[in-house]
Amino acid sequence: MSAAPFNGFFITGTDTEIGKTCITAGLTHAFQQLGCRVAPVKSLAAGQTPDASGQWVNEDVAQLHAAQTLGLRMEEVGPLQFREPCAPHIAARLEGRSIDREALLTAIAATAARADLTLVEGVGGFRVPLTDTWDTADLAVDLGLPVVLVVGLRLGCINHALLTAEAIRARGLRLAGWVANTADPHQPHVADNLSALSARLDPIAGGPCWGHVPRLTDPSPAAVAAHLQQPLLLNALKA
Repeated sequence: MSAAPFNGFFITGTDTEIGKTCITAGLTHAFQQLGCRVAPVKSLAAGQTPDASGQWVNEDVAQLHAAQTLGLRMEEVGPLQFREPCAPHIAARLEGRSIDREALLTAIAATAARADLTLVEGVGGFRVPLTDTWDTADLAVDLGLPVVLVVGLRLGCINHALLTAEAIRARGLRLAGWVANTADPHQPHVADNLSALSARLDPIAGGPCWGHVPRLTDPSPAAVAAHLQQPLLLNALKA
């Protein structure tokens, strides 16, 4: 693995639909509060709907775009977007398009050049196919960034988190930290799950969980950031 071409973190998750984008937006807000010029990037996004003006918009890209204060264009936050809400390699095939590895890496780097900290969010879990020979784990390796794992608190989360952490280490990447996000509002034994996760993930990440985000009525970047531990984020910047 080569050295990271820019400062930042790669944000991955234990699965799809566990709140990676909400957490990435919250981290954007939190790091901005620490004085960082932050560029959030949704590396690939599948699923667009027309807005009031008729423009096709991806909800995740729009959420990250709203969280940043650099004045980034929507296409800088979401460099590769598809209409169909499905796995990226399928969405690309349906549109007769290809996912070009070098073009995507170049686009991410161009956005990163406008910031001093870049948060690159993956898609789905850690190993989502992008082409026949390239997946999101390969993307993380190409970027060479330390990884932040979003653990969706729901049934099976301990197993999913440990398998993902194992996969991250197997790729030679550093797990910089993890965030617990309440994906299932009815998840039982939350404290016990957090205790089990901390006992196993904290030693890998070299420190405690960056925060536990409960189910929020308004999951705005500021509301999410309020549940993140700023001293731990500051330590991560120095690592």
